[in-house]
Amino acid sequence: MSDQPAGVTGQRPELKRAIGGVGFFALAFGSMIGVGWITALGGWFEQAGPLGAMAAFAAGGTLMLVIGLCYAEVTPMLPVSGGEVAYAYKAHGTRSAFVIGWFLAFGYLSVSAFEAISVGLVTSYLFPGIDVWPLYEIAGSTVYASHLVLALVSTGFITAINYYGVDIASKVQVALTALFLLCAVVFVTAGVTNGDVANLEPLFGDATLGAGGLAGALAVFVTVPFWFVGFDTIPQAAEERREGSSLRRLGIYVVLAILGSTAFYIAVILGAGMAGPWRGIVGEQLPTAAAFESAFESDTTVRLVLVAGLIGLFTSWNGFFLAGSRVLFALGRGRIVHAAFGETHPRYGTPARAVLFSGVVTFAAAWLGRGAIVAFVDVGSFCIALAFLGVALSLIRLRKAFPDLERPYRMPGGRVLAYVAAAGSVFILGVMLFPGSPSMLVWPLEWAILGVLTVTGIAFWLGAAVYRRGVSEEDRARLILEEYAD
Repeated sequence: MSDQPAGVTGQRPELKRAIGGVGFFALAFGSMIGVGWITALGGWFEQAGPLGAMAAFAAGGTLMLVIGLCYAEVTPMLPVSGGEVAYAYKAHGTRSAFVIGWFLAFGYLSVSAFEAISVGLVTSYLFPGIDVWPLYEIAGSTVYASHLVLALVSTGFITAINYYGVDIASKVQVALTALFLLCAVVFVTAGVTNGDVANLEPLFGDATLGAGGLAGALAVFVTVPFWFVGFDTIPQAAEERREGSSLRRLGIYVVLAILGSTAFYIAVILGAGMAGPWRGIVGEQLPTAAAFESAFESDTTVRLVLVAGLIGLFTSWNGFFLAGSRVLFALGRGRIVHAAFGETHPRYGTPARAVLFSGVVTFAAAWLGRGAIVAFVDVGSFCIALAFLGVALSLIRLRKAFPDLERPYRMPGGRVLAYVAAAGSVFILGVMLFPGSPSMLVWPLEWAILGVLTVTGIAFWLGAAVYRRGVSEEDRARLILEEYAD
């Protein structure tokens, strides 16, 4: 492996190939489940009620499946690191690749920041005594120095396993995902078998608490890209598959991860909703744990939920951290941004500098505290929906411009589903920007985060002009797409 920047005639930096089939599924599914189901459940109930929230996730899962089928086709077609960056470049060129890659990288790192903040939130529920050394408040929430220490240690752990080798990160992901599934089956089964359907009332929310009805379900629906994002970690790591691995199965893993995550989210909403009257947990910091605590008065059940939450937190964090660093790596290797991001470690075969940069950004964001969690969810959803739109449009273009490009997996419905995926993505983006929409980005924090992201992206683009000029488009295509450049 070379850690030198690839120039016009230089060697193309290569990543180590070490991820197998189970590793890819665990990467996607483990990234999708995360910790949102334990921190955000109260908001889902407040906005839409149990049945409204389940309907929103069912509809969102269906849309994600349509989008996922686009990924399932294009990923084995162009199995190179960076996923969406490569698709946009092949279909539309350098500028589109940068826009999609930049916002996608932030979408991934916003999830990473979400997890860095949540680790203190979940741990403090297990051990309330850790809420010490208050520093300041943001959006009405206190930021504790102890939580920042936890964020630093946890970010260091995630950074280290991604720095020292993708094989280590993959093995950790598989083990944690298996353990998470075991815990989840136990507490969801307990909620459904020992709970009461009557606890789900009112099914579609309470207007005195939140929007309720269709408006509430829509408010939950537009955040689905944030909760479901994770299946697209497979394209980011496609180049790191083991030698001889089936390309077609990459697409199948994408579909299986979406189906599995949809079932999981609906099951958790149902189990927690049946465990006890849901209005009693609205406003709780960790509503899922509160639901099982009030229903069973059992420390064991509550701790099982919290342990599962911590495990899900780390599987999601590991997956998105890996994916975000690969997007930055692809942009750097193609000389679209600073070339340092496109270098690989000579011994470990990892995008070392992109990994370290991701770690620094994650820990810096943790200083915003739990008051910024919702902002990261909303702005991250916007960025991810933009990337989904880019993939759908790229697939439409690739099918038309490169009809002979080999496709190990072909999605059913052809370009029709790609247009549906694009329309769904535009819809989500629209309701987040449309004035008066219940799902519009909140002023000023969320607009400020999006503004800083945009301005920083412009600065990165302008600052890397010398690197883009130093590489011909022919060589850039080789750096990004390898043998798929022609």
